[in-house]
Amino acid sequence: MHTTVPKALNLTTLIRQRLDPEPLAEVVLLPPFISVWPVQQLLLGDPRIEVGAQDCHWETAGAFTGQVSAQMLRGSARYVLVGHSERRHLFGDTDRIVRQKLDAVLAAELIPLFAVGETAEERRAGRTDSVLRDQLRSGLLGLAPEALRGCAIAYEPVWAIGTGQSAELADIAETVAQVRSVLDELEPGAGSQVRVLYGGSVTAKSAAAILGLGEVDGALVGGASLDPDEFCAIVAAVGPAAG
Repeated sequence: MHTTVPKALNLTTLIRQRLDPEPLAEVVLLPPFISVWPVQQLLLGDPRIEVGAQDCHWETAGAFTGQVSAQMLRGSARYVLVGHSERRHLFGDTDRIVRQKLDAVLAAELIPLFAVGETAEERRAGRTDSVLRDQLRSGLLGLAPEALRGCAIAYEPVWAIGTGQSAELADIAETVAQVRSVLDELEPGAGSQVRVLYGGSVTAKSAAAILGLGEVDGALVGGASLDPDEFCAIVAAVGPAAG
């Protein structure tokens, strides 16, 4: 929940100016709802940057004051983030609600960015594997193979978000490998075909090492995205094997 519309447009303009002419990564900006359409209009004709939304409601339309449906986002967003830890822990999005949102995104022919991750308490209790397995299965079980492969997964350890400290590289690689293992259980071969991102205090300083991990396909960037130089440095840290 940052930026007014004018500030969002200014930030987008600065990112466009600083971004490599041919970035190796697919770049997606997720502004607040009020700025999705203005940002998309500003980016028309720039193939380097896609636009997404930070959340959506699971119903197509109805008496849900203040909510925005995936159908409303068609034409102005290509991606929708669902299951972000702040939605889960601050606003009560259960696994069932997250799945409903994911289904709504797919029904609108948009691309889900499906976030999963464990809290510090769950990690200390040795429950990381079971928490991620439950979140992944509840969110993805039963999807058609092409729908599953069309999703992107964002692993975001809740305990690392906003702390300025990302998880250890070995832990990231191991956990993302576990995510891929569950994807293979849901659909053979999906583990190597679905993009898995890491999110959790990714900065320009840590990006190259994180994105250099063979298991990691990209980054879900939080606070660093509000600084155009920092954000573009993260994009520039993507090597040929990442995306």
